[in-house]
Amino acid sequence: MKNQLYPFVFQPILKHRIWGGGKLATVLGKEIPDDRTGESWELSAVEGDVSVVSNGPLEGTPLSQLIAQFPEALLGKDVYEKFGDQFPLLFKFIDAREDLSIQVHPNDKLAKERHNSFGKTEMWYVMDADAGSRIIVGFKPGATSKKYLEALQAGTLPALLEQKQAKAGDVFFLETGTVHAIGGGILLAEIQQTSDITYRIYDWDRVDQNGKGRELHVEQALEAMNYGPVDAVRSYDKTPNTANSMVSCPYFTTRFIPLDGQYRPDVPQGSFIVYMCVEGQFSISANEVDYLFTKGDTVLVPAGCNDGLLTGNATLLQVYVS
Repeated sequence: MKNQLYPFVFQPILKHRIWGGGKLATVLGKEIPDDRTGESWELSAVEGDVSVVSNGPLEGTPLSQLIAQFPEALLGKDVYEKFGDQFPLLFKFIDAREDLSIQVHPNDKLAKERHNSFGKTEMWYVMDADAGSRIIVGFKPGATSKKYLEALQAGTLPALLEQKQAKAGDVFFLETGTVHAIGGGILLAEIQQTSDITYRIYDWDRVDQNGKGRELHVEQALEAMNYGPVDAVRSYDKTPNTANSMVSCPYFTTRFIPLDGQYRPDVPQGSFIVYMCVEGQFSISANEVDYLFTKGDTVLVPAGCNDGLLTGNATLLQVYVS
């Protein structure tokens, strides 16, 4: 059974967004429908947006069907025992031509109670950033729910929030409850729990072509929000041909691999691996076949073949469930 599986890539699920741009095409080679395409969902099990294989003998197969056919061989024994047939992570590329809304995500408990969903812990790897681009992440010291509501009413919420300058290679880890926004001019890779639950609290007074603003979720966000300071910026080593630790949390582990030649992965055997190729080209050896990938590819390597040799010159984000 394991030999039927191989490293998979999937058809991008492209999302029009009011703040989107054209970098998914110009930088990552995606065939976007318009120049307001903000997101490419690379690997998704979200209901209504389930990814479909785009390479090899199983081309056209939905991720859900793959899991049903090969649960442990695909997901890994530990992941299957913990999550059953639910794929636990969602992978995206995001292009923000303009600022995203200021928003917050609920934790697992609140998301389960309100939406029967996972919470949404996530991380960002900045791939490209225009000069002056910034990330909004967390409150400044001294914030309270009262000050937050007063600032929201007065239209001065951004003044209460921490803003970090962003450049290519920066990493931000956002635990649930962290108020945040991606600033305009940023292209990034996002790794998160499988969830599409977002509470939008401020949208820069933006309106669509019909003069309507997007829905806000101010009341829902109150209970979900962390008003204290957060430590979201992550530093990491960049040793070549090594899996350098970036983020480790209960939901996923992400490591940074500057591949220059060859590297054989060293990961727990109870999980699948996902590689997001953020620069260059590389191959994965599996079942005595070399599978080739390039910048902008997100590759799901089944647990049954996750020790395949990596070869090439590429910058990779390696993700698994620990």
